Amino acid sequence: MTRERRLQFALVVIGLGFAVGLYPMINFWPAGFRWMPQQPQYEQMITAMYAVLGIFLILASRAPHKNLSLIWFTVWSSLGHALVMTVHAVTDLSHWAHLVGDVPALVTAAALLGVLAPRRLTSPPS
Repeated sequence: MTRERRLQFALVVIGLGFAVGLYPMINFWPAGFRWMPQQPQYEQMITAMYAVLGIFLILASRAPHKNLSLIWFTVWSSLGHALVMTVHAVTDLSHWAHLVGDVPALVTAAALLGVLAPRRLTSPPS
C-alpha cells in the first residue's frame, strides 16, 4: 500500500470518527469525552464543528495532494485542542479521564495525518 493510499484510508477513518463518532463517545464514555458540568450547548457546537471537519476530511481523501492545507489544519488544530484539554485535565484532576479519552484520540489523529501527509507538494501527482 502506497503512502498516499494509507493517507486516504486515514482520512476516511478519522473523518468518520469526527463526523459520526464524537457524539456517541460523549454519551458512551462521558468521563473521557464530556466536560463537567455538562454543557449541552457546548457539546452540540463542538459535535457540529467536528462533524463538518470529518465530512471534509472524507472528501479530501479523494485527492489528498489537493487538500494539504485542510490536512495540516486538522493536524495543528487537533494538537492545539489536545494541549488545552491536557492543561485543564492536569490542573483539575476531576477531569483526569480525558487524559485517556479525547486527548489521546486527538493526538493519535494528528500524529497519523502528520506522518502520512507530505509537508508540501513537490511535484504534481500523475
